[in-house]
Amino acid sequence: MRSGRSAFGSDGKTSGGRTKSRGRRRDAGSMAIEFLGFLPILLAVALSVVQLGIAAYTVQQAGTAARAAARTATADDPKTSPESAGQASISGWLADGADISVSAGDEAHATASIEIPSVIPGVSFGDARRSATMRRPETGDE
Repeated sequence: MRSGRSAFGSDGKTSGGRTKSRGRRRDAGSMAIEFLGFLPILLAVALSVVQLGIAAYTVQQAGTAARAAARTATADDPKTSPESAGQASISGWLADGADISVSAGDEAHATASIEIPSVIPGVSFGDARRSATMRRPETGDE
């Protein structure tokens, strides 16, 4: 400080006549307004992160369903249909929007398509589609 004087007088007031606590109260109000202005951006970023996680999980589940369906289609004596095996390998909340198709021959080719759920009602993010191909095991009859 210049000339050895304090910015505050002996009565706790600044040289402008305001007290210290009154200025802090005004700042707290402006901080709340700034936070309210930033809140929609913060919520949009949070929803985007959640939506990205759901989409990634749906793609992973589609791959799991395709592999399970192809594996079942190559079995000699399957206990269930390949489509049912694919449906059973998906989380319950995603299984309703799943479509699994299988074509068999020397190789079993399965494609799983699952609708990506949305955290925003009315917005569609399309389908997650994954395929898997597995060869039938060789038999000793040849």
